[in-house]
Amino acid sequence: MTERIAELKDRQVVSVSDGTVLGMVGDIELDTESGRLTAIVIYGKQKAFGILGREDDLVIPWSEIEVIGNETILVRLTNFKSKI
Repeated sequence: MTERIAELKDRQVVSVSDGTVLGMVGDIELDTESGRLTAIVIYGKQKAFGILGREDDLVIPWSEIEVIGNETILVRLTNFKSKI
């Protein structure tokens, strides 16, 4: 199956460990040397409607992704830095 990067954006990300909805894909990280997708990024929630900035972004390594569905991405959060 092939996907465009734009099609990954705005998909809901859910933890398979406890069913928690982590947020929506806001961006991706790409290794430009190898051309591989290395992580998906969920933007942090806005504080006070964005006036006070936002929380840290959640970066999920590609190795933690279990399933990419049509509307949802399932991830297993094990050993990675959860925030930037």
